[in-house]
Amino acid sequence: MKIKERYVFLECTECKNRNYTTHKRLKAAYKLEKSKYCRFCRKHVPHKEKKL
Repeated sequence: MKIKERYVFLECTECKNRNYTTHKRLKAAYKLEKSKYCRFCRKHVPHKEKKL
């Protein structure tokens, strides 16, 4: 059985740049949030999910 997934952008919470793309399940009810490195802020900050 194939799992349906969709691509999402991860946007920096400080400078609002969309730095990363990833995928998650199509029917997932949660919003993705990861601590990633932002090259514009030059530090690790939380990145939140935004749609394409």
